[in-house]
Amino acid sequence: MYNKNAWEKYENDSMDELMHFNDEYKQFISYGKTERLVVKESIELLEKHGFKPIEAFKSIKAGDKIYAINRNKNVMAFIIGKNKIESGINVLGAHIDSPRIDLKQNPLYESYDFALLDTHYYGGIKKYQWVTIPLALHGVVVKKDGQVIDINVGEDESDPIFCITDLLIHLSADQLSKPANKVVEGENLDVTVGSIPLKEKDKASVKQNILKILKEKYNFEEEDFISAEIEVVPAGKARDLGFDRSMVAGYGHDDRVCAYTSLRALLDIKEIPNKTLCCALVDKEEVGSIGATGAQSNYFTNVLAELINLEGNFNDLALRRCLSNSNMLSSDVSAGVDPLYVGVNELKNSAYLGNGIVFNKYTGSRGKGGCNDANPEYIAKLRKILDDNKINYQTAELGKVDQGGGGTIAYILSNLNMNVIDAGIAVLSMHAPLEVVSKVDVYEAYKAYIAFLLNA
Repeated sequence: MYNKNAWEKYENDSMDELMHFNDEYKQFISYGKTERLVVKESIELLEKHGFKPIEAFKSIKAGDKIYAINRNKNVMAFIIGKNKIESGINVLGAHIDSPRIDLKQNPLYESYDFALLDTHYYGGIKKYQWVTIPLALHGVVVKKDGQVIDINVGEDESDPIFCITDLLIHLSADQLSKPANKVVEGENLDVTVGSIPLKEKDKASVKQNILKILKEKYNFEEEDFISAEIEVVPAGKARDLGFDRSMVAGYGHDDRVCAYTSLRALLDIKEIPNKTLCCALVDKEEVGSIGATGAQSNYFTNVLAELINLEGNFNDLALRRCLSNSNMLSSDVSAGVDPLYVGVNELKNSAYLGNGIVFNKYTGSRGKGGCNDANPEYIAKLRKILDDNKINYQTAELGKVDQGGGGTIAYILSNLNMNVIDAGIAVLSMHAPLEVVSKVDVYEAYKAYIAFLLNA
């Protein structure tokens, strides 16, 4: 059902199912504030549904449920189908990183009797949105002996929170005359973490008091920050939005909303499929999908090679045939039309909250720079699948042609000669500390992903 409001078909029991699904999603996103936490949460769900790590298999057969982890920051999950893997697989691919602020390797310093943490922002953010909001710290500290210390401060009601301060309105005449990208400078996104000095001999130091607390509570030294990975994210849980509770407001919808719905779609497949099915959750999309855990890594093809080998038929040609015969949805969010800012959209080619899953034939910027441009034969096949399953969907572009643009992992996987198109959920306030999605779109995307896996 193309470009129609999806709420109209839900009532009574089906509405209860929709709301319950979103309650589970809110739990997922409230906990999964970082890539590592999403991977941890995903593994728990996978194992609960009978999936086992790839290392546990000496051979594979139809119906086997397998997952593989890469450096605790991306995960691939598969249900082995009846057909040979070289005949192609159906893939849902989403990224689990979100725009945020990271601690630098030498972060802790003292200034004017305050202890602060020096930061470096990650991904495309409006820096002014991150000041004067409650913040939490999540991540790991890895000591030289290999011990991994988990850091999670700011989420529990008994925890302290942190913040980035801002200049008071009374003294901000110069600040407010600056363009928005200069109102808050990147080097001023430092996090305030304390103000009580530790008295030692003839000197007092706020920094030393913080180090004392870190040693007592977490058992690490200042030097251990060198091998730490700590992210600064908005504190607090995802919440219902609106009197009608029709939306979810929270941090990290981009792209954990598509990651969750993709993973759930795979988990909820009850039958043994004809084709092998895959959910690939990757890292680093917000900075170019690079590195060992990004979509440009060889990890995806390496795992496929391992599966073909476990099938007893590995050769390079089989892998190449598998990729060429495969279909993928790049499960990533799209920019929804905001009633306060409609001027940036070309309205008949835009995504609307409540109209179901969004298909982007191409993303990129301006002259389709950096895009994957999906072929119409593939789109026609997907249209039929969605219509046959009475799933609401819409098509969109990312704003007016000259306005800007963006990208996803679609072009990377299409480089492997797979059929790929962007298919995700419309979001308001994308890349902000608080993003908004429609509950009906979340549920329709989940149903669309199931239909794709079983029928593409």
